[in-house]
Amino acid sequence: MKKLLFLCIVVLISSCKSSEKEGLRDLTGIAVTPMLEDSMSVRAIEIVSEKTLWFADDKGQYGYFDFKGEPVTYAITYDTLVPHFRAIASNGKDVFLLSIGSPALLYKTNKSGKAHLVYRETHPKAFYDAMKFWNEKEGIAIGDPTEGGCLSILITRNGGDSWSRIPCGKLPLVMDGEGAFAASNTNIDIVGDETWVATGGLRSRIFYSPDKGNSWEAYNVPVVQGEPTLGMYSVDFWDKHHGIAIGGDYTRPEYNTANKAITTDGRKSWTLVASKKYPGYRSCVQYVPGRYGREVVAAGFEGISFSRDGGHHWKPLSDEGFYTLRFLNDSVAYAAGKGRIARLDFKQQNID
Repeated sequence: MKKLLFLCIVVLISSCKSSEKEGLRDLTGIAVTPMLEDSMSVRAIEIVSEKTLWFADDKGQYGYFDFKGEPVTYAITYDTLVPHFRAIASNGKDVFLLSIGSPALLYKTNKSGKAHLVYRETHPKAFYDAMKFWNEKEGIAIGDPTEGGCLSILITRNGGDSWSRIPCGKLPLVMDGEGAFAASNTNIDIVGDETWVATGGLRSRIFYSPDKGNSWEAYNVPVVQGEPTLGMYSVDFWDKHHGIAIGGDYTRPEYNTANKAITTDGRKSWTLVASKKYPGYRSCVQYVPGRYGREVVAAGFEGISFSRDGGHHWKPLSDEGFYTLRFLNDSVAYAAGKGRIARLDFKQQNID
């Protein structure tokens, strides 16, 4: 019986390793197909139910593509203010739009286009950066410190109908000059109940919650920091153990020292990868779905980069500039940037 059990385990492990080796590939380029071109700037996109791509821009516009035709667009103003949206999220039922600056405006909408204001904050320092949902009922938005020495973190537990701030007494204190970047709506990630938030500026750290925002810890990351434009801009996790962060300095996009880091223990220890090597500044990093955490794509206004070994080595795929991207599957993604939203079809070749 023991021998049979041992044999089954060996076969299972061998099968897993074999399946990971099957389909090894290299991405060699990207075919970029424009979907919407305008004078807008888009840093907030979200694929909902793998059928619809939602977006929101800096001119109070929002809407969606159903991947079959022209976009459906809407626009909103608050009194005379035109919201500058940089965060978008969905709970699978509704879509939420969050503006930067003060007043901070958080709207709930759906395909009808009707938008309902569900949260407003008028603190003069209000500046929210990113938003994501754990499930249909519970979601989180994160922003820069206002007062009390902590990040601004909003939580909903009722499907986004109302939001409330976590008191500073329940959060780690921020360091002087520590904040977050509203560059791509990807400086926050969620796996199950666990949550990671990447900060940047004079200090750049990972804030971690194991329990959907009820408790928090902060961990140092050895990335470049010490100036307002330095640090991590984006973080993504393949599973609860393996994650990657990327950033740099958008004012010096060629600067590539200590701007990429990975973790294999979920948060506590981070290791620099490809330091002083290509690429420089990138505002968004995403694991390629279905590729065992090996393949990673990073986007920025100077181009799109690819790693097929978890972030250790990189190569350019395109010099087309985008702020953010989301994968539909392992061969197709959607990206947004200055003046456009586009479909990305990845060119590939098999590796023996």
